[in-house]
Amino acid sequence: MEILLLLFALPFLTSAFYLKKQDVNHFKLWMTQHNKAYNMQEYNLRLQIFTENMRRIDKHNQGNHSFTMALNKYSDMTFREFRESFLLSEPQNCSATRGNYLSSNGPHPDSIDWRKKGNYLTPVKNQGACGSCWTFSTTGCLESVTAIATGKLVPLSEQQLVDCAQDFNNHGCNGGLPSQAFEYIMYNKGLMTEKDYPYTAVEGTCVYKPSLAAAFVKNVVNITVYDEMGMVDAVATRNPVSLAFQVTADFMHYSKGVYASTKCHNTTDTVNHAVLAVGYGEDSGIPYWIVKNSWGPSWGIDGYFHIERGSNMCGLAACSSFPVV
Repeated sequence: MEILLLLFALPFLTSAFYLKKQDVNHFKLWMTQHNKAYNMQEYNLRLQIFTENMRRIDKHNQGNHSFTMALNKYSDMTFREFRESFLLSEPQNCSATRGNYLSSNGPHPDSIDWRKKGNYLTPVKNQGACGSCWTFSTTGCLESVTAIATGKLVPLSEQQLVDCAQDFNNHGCNGGLPSQAFEYIMYNKGLMTEKDYPYTAVEGTCVYKPSLAAAFVKNVVNITVYDEMGMVDAVATRNPVSLAFQVTADFMHYSKGVYASTKCHNTTDTVNHAVLAVGYGEDSGIPYWIVKNSWGPSWGIDGYFHIERGSNMCGLAACSSFPVV
């Protein structure tokens, strides 16, 4: 293990002598802010990665971009490490290509934010080092749809989906899709609460108890592939909507603004992160989605982000869905 770590560190250690004192000071301050501790070998490696990330962030922010990047709790990681820990291990080929959503065809408000319409969204959660974003997108959507229908907002169990939904082409910490998770909940006849089936961030044995089911799905609605206006209609007239898109390296350090990328793809077979669209708006002439993430409230805009709307940015219109309760 130590040999592998050293080999991994070599490309970074070659520039060790060029570090500035202020880089080291920045890193030590960041370590304190995020409660980080390393042995000496790990310290040198993480210092190099942190410094390269910091310079990449500074270069981005000096350019003409619609969003800002900033240091965060992931800044001592390469994107490869981040991808292996927090994203779906393999890009998911979206199943929601046969849409069954009937659009109302408007009219639609210029902007909408379900966070401001009532008590319909649970606080931002943190998936930890497990590729379970699909479960958080699923519970976030079902929590909201159920709250809109019943007036009761109850946090639901991601862990049940991690442990129990494999028969529906989901793979625990290695990935899955909300549309397939909704199918599991429908045929399984229920999902337990977060309290009764708490999250552990590791795949375990399924211990679902039907008697404790707290949320149910009557039907699964898939919005037609690439129909972003269908997504607008659903969010404007119905409820928040689950979606998936492709995360690339610059998204890891997103801080604020309207995210857009020229490096990501926009096809159904490249999406690697599932999230929840809770509204939309426009900023300086750029239309955007308001999206709830699952990397904790300290990331992005209090755990949320804005991403360009109307261009299928990074494939976000490839496989959107929501449940009927």
